[in-house]
Amino acid sequence: MIYNEREMRLLRIGIFYDGNYFYHVSNYYCYGHPRKSRLSIPGIHEFIKKYIAIQENINPKFCQVVDCHYFRGRLPAMEANERQILLNERVFDDILMREGIVTHYLPMSRGGEKGVDVSLALEVLELTIFKKFNVVVLIASDGDYVPLVRKLNSLGTRVMVLGWDFEYTDDNGNQRYTSTSSKLMNDATYPIRMHDVINGTKKIPEVCPDMLFVNQQSPDNQYVPAPGENLYFTDESSENPAQPPRLRGRIVQLRGGYGFISTDIPSKNLFFFIEELRNCDFNELQIGDLMEYEPGMNDRGECCKNITLISHAAPR
Repeated sequence: MIYNEREMRLLRIGIFYDGNYFYHVSNYYCYGHPRKSRLSIPGIHEFIKKYIAIQENINPKFCQVVDCHYFRGRLPAMEANERQILLNERVFDDILMREGIVTHYLPMSRGGEKGVDVSLALEVLELTIFKKFNVVVLIASDGDYVPLVRKLNSLGTRVMVLGWDFEYTDDNGNQRYTSTSSKLMNDATYPIRMHDVINGTKKIPEVCPDMLFVNQQSPDNQYVPAPGENLYFTDESSENPAQPPRLRGRIVQLRGGYGFISTDIPSKNLFFFIEELRNCDFNELQIGDLMEYEPGMNDRGECCKNITLISHAAPR
C-alpha cells in the first residue's frame, strides 16, 4: 500500500485522565447501567485512535497514543487498608501500568481531593509544549479545564473531550445527575458525548460500543469491589455536583462551644464547632448522642460539617 505524505506523518496523541471522574463513570456502568461492566482502558484508547484517524483523514497506523497520564487523589496506605480498598487500588495500578499510563497521586483526606485539576492542567500544558502533541484527549468533565483547552487551542493543538451525562440513584435513595460542562465541550475540537456512543444514538464507523467495556476474559476483569463500594462520591466535576457523603458517629467529648465525634476508624475522632449544628442546640447535647455529619476541613484539619442530631444517648 502506498501512503501520501499527509498519511505518513505520525499524529501524536496525549491522553489525560481525571481519575476521580473516570472512576465515577466506570462505577456507574458497573453498578447502575444494564451493561454491568467496567470501562476498559485499552478499549477507550483504541476508540480514541480510530475516531481521530477518521476525523483527521489519515491511516490509523499513523495515529498513535504517545503519552498517557492518570491523576487522582489517594488515601494514605493505612487508611486505605482499614477501608479494605488497598488491594483494589493495587489491582487498578497494575492495569494502568500494563497500558503504560503514568500515575499522579495527590494526598486525599476525608475532606476530598484537592489540587488535582490544577496539577493535571499544568502537566498537560507543559507536555504539550515540549512533546508537541497534535491532539490532547481529556477524560474529564469540569468547567475548570476550559482555560486549559483555550490555551491548547492557541498553541495549535486540537483537543478531544470524552464526557458522559447520566442519572443514577445513590445509596441513600437520592437521585443524582452527572454531566460534562457545556463550555468545555463547546471549546473542544472533538467533543464526544460517550453516553450517546454507548447507547447507540451516535454511530461511528468501525466502532462497536462493546469495545469500550471490560470482558470476562480480559486481565482488567481482576477488579473486585471493596465491601460497601458504590456509586456515591463527591463529584466536583459535575455541573450538578453530588452532595458530600453523610456519615454517622457518636459524641465522645464536649467542651465550651466545640466537641468531638467518633468515626468508623478506631481511635480517630473528628472535631466540630457549635456553628456546624443544624437541628439542635449545643447545650442540649450529651456524650453518646448519635450525630450525622459531612466530613470536611478547616484550619485545624479534618472536621465535621453540617451536623444533625439523629438521636440522644439512651439514659443510664
